[in-house]
Amino acid sequence: MPRFTEIPPEQMTDAQRTVCAQLVAGKRGRVPPPFQALLASPELCGRAQALGEFLRYDTSLPPRLSELAILVTARFWTAQYEWHVHAMMAEKGGLDPRIISAIAEKRDPLPWMKDDERAVYAFARTLHETRNVDDATYAAALRQLGARGTVELVGLLGYYTLISMTLNVYEVPVPGGGQPLA
Repeated sequence: MPRFTEIPPEQMTDAQRTVCAQLVAGKRGRVPPPFQALLASPELCGRAQALGEFLRYDTSLPPRLSELAILVTARFWTAQYEWHVHAMMAEKGGLDPRIISAIAEKRDPLPWMKDDERAVYAFARTLHETRNVDDATYAAALRQLGARGTVELVGLLGYYTLISMTLNVYEVPVPGGGQPLA
């Protein structure tokens, strides 16, 4: 029995239809798979989508850095759907394709990174792997992103951890039959 199934609109509750309408009317313009999985709890889905819309579209971080943080998180969790969707967005947002490939293959991307990318990468990796950041890593992020950008980075990493966990638990497949990460 598949864990991930889309709920047909005619089988949705009023609360589920309301959340779907919010997603479609918002900046996403659709109800992507993580939110389809979260629809079992319309309240959680609605709150997650509102936070996600802010973190994805309205932070002080440029798309190149936001997408880098999302990719580090997706790779940490090996969240297949998230990786494949955001790898395309990262390249479109200006992230060097060599960085994207290196992260996918668990190789060192630092040779191709700008200073702000290095700070985001180090912060994201360190936080995911050690559940904290040391003073030097924090200071580098603060220097590159400012106080607002640094706290928004923490929020982005936490939010995409929720999304990655959701995608993994509900076994959401790679979109379009793409090649899964190893």
